[in-house]
Parts: sequence; C-alpha cells; structure tokens
Amino acid sequence: MAESAEHAYLSQTALKIMESASRSQLFGYTEGQRKRFDFSCDLKKDWSKVVAGQTLWKHGGDGIDKDLRTLLHEQDIAAAVYIARHESSNRARLAEVTQDYQKTMRDSLSRLRVFWVPADFDANDEGSRITIREHLKEEITKDLLLHVALGGLTSEDVTRFAASRRPSLPLKLLSHVKKHGYRSHRHAAKTLDTDLNALRLEAERLFVRGFLQSASLQGGEYSVTDRGNAMLDICSRLRDYLNGNLGVDNKNPDFEHICKLLGIDYPSIPITTRLLIGDTDIDIQNPTALLLQHVAQADADGSVDWPEPYYS
Repeated sequence: MAESAEHAYLSQTALKIMESASRSQLFGYTEGQRKRFDFSCDLKKDWSKVVAGQTLWKHGGDGIDKDLRTLLHEQDIAAAVYIARHESSNRARLAEVTQDYQKTMRDSLSRLRVFWVPADFDANDEGSRITIREHLKEEITKDLLLHVALGGLTSEDVTRFAASRRPSLPLKLLSHVKKHGYRSHRHAAKTLDTDLNALRLEAERLFVRGFLQSASLQGGEYSVTDRGNAMLDICSRLRDYLNGNLGVDNKNPDFEHICKLLGIDYPSIPITTRLLIGDTDIDIQNPTALLLQHVAQADADGSVDWPEPYYS
C-alpha cells in the first residue's frame, strides 16, 4: 500500500521534533536508517539511546498487531514510539493487543509511547499541519524526551533540587560524585572543603530525591543517576545563560522550551540579578531564581566541572 501524505508527514515530523530539541545542546541527535521502522534516531550523551517508531494512519486491525510486534521485539531501542490515528476502533484494538503483552512482555511494553493524532488531520492543509506539529512537539518533548534523554526529570524534581538551603552544594556534590565517586561523607567533605554535617545531609537529600543512587537502600557509596546528570547538564547551560553565551543574543529557543516544561523560566531572571551569597536580591519563593543562585555560586566558587554542550 502506498504511503499516505499524512503517514509521511507524521513520521518526518517526529524526527524533526527530536532533532530540533537536540539544539538545546542537552543531547546529540543522529537520524537512523528506516529499515524495519517508519522512523528512528539515536540520542547521544555519554550513552546512546535509540528511539524507533511506527506510524498508523490507514491500516488498522492486524496492522496494529504487526506494528507493535515489530517495535516491542526489538531489544536495542530505549523508546518505542507509536503515532496513531485517533479512532475508537484503533484505540480498542491497541488496548486488546497491549493487554496481551502485559502478560508476556511487560518490560518491553514499558518502553512504548503512544501519541494520538485527530482522525480529521489533513496533511495538505497548512493550518492542520501547524496544529499537529505543535501538538506533537509538546507531547513528544514532555512524554518522551524528558524521560529518555533527561532521565525522567520533572518540574517537581527541579523545585526540590533548587530548594536546598546550601547554595552551590548540590551541584558541587553531583559534580564530585560524577568525577570521583563517593567513598564516604568524611572524604567528600574534606575534598570539597565543606562542613561534614551539611555534606552528609545534602548527600542524603539528593539520594532520596533520585539524583544520586546507591546499591544500599540506606545510601553510602553513591553514583549519579540519569536524573542527576540531566540536572548537571541543564545547570551548565544555565551557567552559559548567566555568562551571556547561551547562543545568538544569549538565546536558545529549544533549551528554553524544555526548561519551561520543567518549570524553569530563566529568561524572567535578568543576567544582571545579584545571585551570590550575601549579595542577593532574589525571591526565595521562586524555584528558578533559587536554581540560578546555585549555578551562580558554584560558578563563582570554581567548584564544578561543568558538562560541555552536546552536539549532533
């Protein structure tokens, strides 16, 4: 069956959205070969995660079985994306198929992300294309890229990270653990030249909040989680913003879009704002301002190995 204009547009748009998001410099992007899938790409940081997808437009019924079987039996992909025409028969069939997979392939099913497109979408209508592109951009960024490329980071995570009463210490600690590991509270406190009790409390806080992980349920020998690495990457780009070199005219629309989904409205804080300890005029009820204070203080202390931007 010939590929419809809608089918082609949706597949191409999914790739363009992920490629555009990579211009945030939070991860790299490489388009993959289609082979068995309608679209695929490789998202890269210090890891490589393959995203592959199928598009359902004209075919239904057994076609849904085939699409999901193709996606879910592929073990090397981090996320299986299904962009589907929103019809009651398609939803019902998808529910039946996924119910069967719940019994036999629960782990594989957890990688599935389904994005529904209105059945009246017309790829030949410019207004319809714009509407669907914006809809998919919001949904794919929020439900796919934040989970796959940014470790499942949420706006609540950002608020809790920023809420630390020890400016710069959360970033110093994440950077230290990433580079050197974590032998003990005492060793880390000495290396970072900080109060032992404050260091211990901050390490335990970051562990509970999911930025650090440990083989022990009680914590101890920590390592940085994907969420913690994503927080370091975001703060590194926020440092670029404070230093006036985030991009052309100190702007990066794709980074700004991701940040807004995470509740970080950094353009609302002028780079001339006083953020350092003892020289501050920030709103302590504003998570963005508190996060920027952590960044500014860590930058002034010279205590963090800031991650470089990721490029395609």
